[in-house]
Amino acid sequence: MAVEVKYVVIREGEEKMSFASKKEADAYDKMLDLAEVLGDWLGAGPVTLEDETRDQMALWLAEQKEALSSILKSGKLPGAEAQEPTASPATDDESEPTDTVDIKSAAKRAKVA
Repeated sequence: MAVEVKYVVIREGEEKMSFASKKEADAYDKMLDLAEVLGDWLGAGPVTLEDETRDQMALWLAEQKEALSSILKSGKLPGAEAQEPTASPATDDESEPTDTVDIKSAAKRAKVA
């Protein structure tokens, strides 16, 4: 008979994930704690998100903790080259205008002003 040790992360009475090592289980539990805090923070934000969407976004942000931290510290995407992006080809004048704002262009205009 084989004996197997499992570390199980349980939230609200529901088994979320099981791991072979305590270190992995603790890391996953900590990530779920972060996702919970991020979900509350997103809920207090100016954009109304459905509960399921907010929970998915919070979990994704928690899973991407290192990348998010790097972005917040440097203001750049991890692995992005320091070069400016190439200008997109000119569009014809008959294209329909959109209400979208290019964040990078808006940030540059704000710095100039």
